[in-house]
Amino acid sequence: MPELVELELAGRTLAIETGRVARQASGAVTVRYGDTVVLVTAVASEEPLEASLGFVPLLVDYREKSYAAGKIPGGFFKREGRPNEKEIMSSRLIDRPIRPMFSKDFKHELQIVASVLSSDQQNDSDVLALIGASAALCVSQVPFPEPVSAVRIGRKAGEFIINPTFSDLDSSDMDVVVAGTTGSVLMVEGGSKEVPERDLIDALSLAHDI
Repeated sequence: MPELVELELAGRTLAIETGRVARQASGAVTVRYGDTVVLVTAVASEEPLEASLGFVPLLVDYREKSYAAGKIPGGFFKREGRPNEKEIMSSRLIDRPIRPMFSKDFKHELQIVASVLSSDQQNDSDVLALIGASAALCVSQVPFPEPVSAVRIGRKAGEFIINPTFSDLDSSDMDVVVAGTTGSVLMVEGGSKEVPERDLIDALSLAHDI
């Protein structure tokens, strides 16, 4: 049975839905923010690996297809090939806060696949994919201890912007993605233009409070 939860965030609705598509996956959700929609699936092997591992057997694959923006690849290459730099960096953005949450004894192969279904070309889908990865794991049988969330913080004319659009980032002196749980910050990724340390700390505090 489909289930939907919604949250008003920065004047836009963040909606997470499960139970409608990809029901054969261990866990699957769609995340919508504005008109950007991401499908995230999590699939774990039924049997653990027998070999002794020194790492969590987790693979994250984030993909943005041209159809999400209403485009068709042209030119010599008619098909979309290997992941581009943005897709690779977004995959790492998802992996870094998720991986430390697993027990060292977790030996099941796990794949998280994030597919951008629709892009409004204003709201970035990478943060939505991270939120979706956590949600997909939480609705699955995978032993994932607690939800992980993420938010992007920008700053324009001295004012912080929660989940800035691409146009906002053009004139922003800060672009920081913060991921964490209710009790702690797990990851900080981004950059700024000679922003004072105090302002960066305030941005991290704002992100975690959200």
